[in-house]
Amino acid sequence: MLTITRRLRAALTVFFLALLIAAPQPAGAQDAISDFFGSLFGGSHYRAPQRQRAQPQAPRLRRVGPDRNQNPAYWRTAPKKNPAKRSLRDHPDSEDRRERRGDEKSEAEINFRVAVIGDALALMLADGLDEAFDSRPEIDVLHKGKDSSGLVRADFYDWQKGARDLLAGAVKIDAALILLGSNDRQPLVEGAQTLETLSPAWRERYAARIDSLLAIFKEKGVPVIWVGLPLMKAEGFSADMGRLNEIYKDHATRAGAAFVDLWEPFADERGQYSAFGPDVNGQNVKLRTADGVHVTSAGARKMAHFVEGEIQRLIEQRPPAPGAPQASLPATPQETAPTPASPPAFPSPGGAPLAIAPTLPARPPIGPVQALSGAPATGDALAARGEAAAAGEAAAAARALANHLFVEGGDQPARAGRIDDFTWRGAAAPDAGAPTP
Repeated sequence: MLTITRRLRAALTVFFLALLIAAPQPAGAQDAISDFFGSLFGGSHYRAPQRQRAQPQAPRLRRVGPDRNQNPAYWRTAPKKNPAKRSLRDHPDSEDRRERRGDEKSEAEINFRVAVIGDALALMLADGLDEAFDSRPEIDVLHKGKDSSGLVRADFYDWQKGARDLLAGAVKIDAALILLGSNDRQPLVEGAQTLETLSPAWRERYAARIDSLLAIFKEKGVPVIWVGLPLMKAEGFSADMGRLNEIYKDHATRAGAAFVDLWEPFADERGQYSAFGPDVNGQNVKLRTADGVHVTSAGARKMAHFVEGEIQRLIEQRPPAPGAPQASLPATPQETAPTPASPPAFPSPGGAPLAIAPTLPARPPIGPVQALSGAPATGDALAARGEAAAAGEAAAAARALANHLFVEGGDQPARAGRIDDFTWRGAAAPDAGAPTP
């Protein structure tokens, strides 16, 4: 009977355990086995720890500069000189752009105007020239560029017509700066014919448009400075810009215009493209924008740095205006060079100068010899020898030489072999008996 009871208890225990294990557990419910044994033996209830979802964190931003020891200059925020000045990429084409900037120069102070024409790079160059000539009120920079323009798409903007209108305006232009070409890497349409980019026919027609633009300024007597394109980020595009620079330089120099090369100044030490480089102060800053074509404000100032010299040269070579007072220097008498004559003679106070300077007698190779084995000479004997030598020819020659040098002002002739002997004796004659090599 006892055995049956034990077996029944064991079966019931197993049955209840199976029910507890097989029962569905909701999310976050208590552990079934732990609660069962806890209720039997009076233990505390245990709840399984719930897993908490990790909260997403914002990604960390990391700034990478060209030099770990020195952050680029564009990370540092500096106060702007003119808060109303627009970004370099925002170039309105209206002529009142200078008035909106609020930095118009006085008309009474301006005596040299340079007009900058071309595409967006030309407008950026004009901004750099404004900063370069900020302390020179006599120089005025006219922003006459047109964004997205060039010489290929005359239907978008005709630069030949624009140049004629500029020269026919009321404002007199003293010099013209041309910087374009970044938008000309495209086929050229001539009537019903479409010329492939940089093909021989394309180059011929493109060069003809360059010559026509230069001739418009040359006809009015306005000097031109053609500014070359800097190298670009894309290799293929940069190679084509280099080919355009060759055309610009060739035809500009033929027309008598100056050409400013910006290719090497904007390259690194290996001649490759680099967005960073030294500015006009030698600091490593960002010079190019993210598109690899345009420049930053520091890059615009650097472009202007290489153009300043040509502008200054034109200012110095410009003839004075009619009626302007000319500063004249007092005439200085022409000094005639003396005709070569015989060496000057220094007359002697006591008579005529000597024809030949006296010389000292040659010194003996060795002085008086006193035999060590013989009888020593007495003091009177040595004195007698000195007096006899002083009374001789050597004393007379010394006095004559001193009189010639210090009284007559003559020169002492150089002695052969002495350091002041500059006589050229030529090569020594070969010895007749010496063997021929």
